[in-house]
Order: sequence, then C-alpha cells, then structure tokens
Amino acid sequence: MDITSTLNEVLVKLFREINTIEERAVKTGEYKELTVNDMHVIEAIDIYDAKNMTTVAKQLSVTTGTLTISVNSLVKKGYVERTRSEEDRRVVLISLTEKGRSAHAQHRRFHQQMIDAIVKDLDEQEQVILEKALSNLNQFFRTVGKLPQDAQ
Repeated sequence: MDITSTLNEVLVKLFREINTIEERAVKTGEYKELTVNDMHVIEAIDIYDAKNMTTVAKQLSVTTGTLTISVNSLVKKGYVERTRSEEDRRVVLISLTEKGRSAHAQHRRFHQQMIDAIVKDLDEQEQVILEKALSNLNQFFRTVGKLPQDAQ
C-alpha cells in the first residue's frame, strides 16, 4: 500500500474513531446528560470569565441562533449561566457554573490523555514533524471549509 492510500485509510478511520470515542468519554460518569456538541460549547466558554454569545458563536463557527439553542439546554442542565453585561444591558454574557467547569476539566483530561498517547513514542524531532503535518491538515480544512482562522 502506498503512502497516499495508507494516510487516507488512517485519517478516515481516525476521524470516525475520535468522534465515537469522544462521544463515549463524554457519556461516562456524572456527565451522561451531555452530548459532544454540549462539551464543545462548554469548551468554547472561558473557564473563569464570561463571554458574549457572538464571540462564542464565532469560535465554534455557528450562528448565534444555533448557539442559543445549545446554551438554553446547558442552562437547564446547570452547566452554563447567563448574565447581562453591566456596560451594555443588551449584551448577554455566558459563563460556566461550577458544574460546567468540572465537566470542562474532565474533557481536558481526556484530551490530554489523547495527546500523551500520540506523542508517547516520538522523539522531539518526530513531534515537530507531526505538529507540522497536523498544522498542514488543519490549514487544508480551513481553506476547504472556509473556517475562520481563530476557530478551533
């Protein structure tokens, strides 16, 4: 099998498996009521400082209306709270509750375990090459999908 076929097969399987495993990781323990989408919204909200809805929507590359639906659900579940900006009462700020920060921390641990597994047997030079390859892939997705440069 040539490198193109091998990389294609590995990437297709990897994307599928990451989604499946992340879904399972989110559904364990005390956070069973959360979806992967919920977790991505939680992740986009700053752990300590409130953010406005527009900023979070841009970061997630969704509309404010789409984010509102997710935030409504997360407010009901007790992970997010809304407040009005003191400077401009028209602006709605969202922040994580203690429960939301706890879910965020669990998800960060999952991501850290994933990164640790990826670099486990790589020397420093191989890590640099991997970082470059993944950055190239990320840039390709941004170009093809026309994602904003700051979306993560």
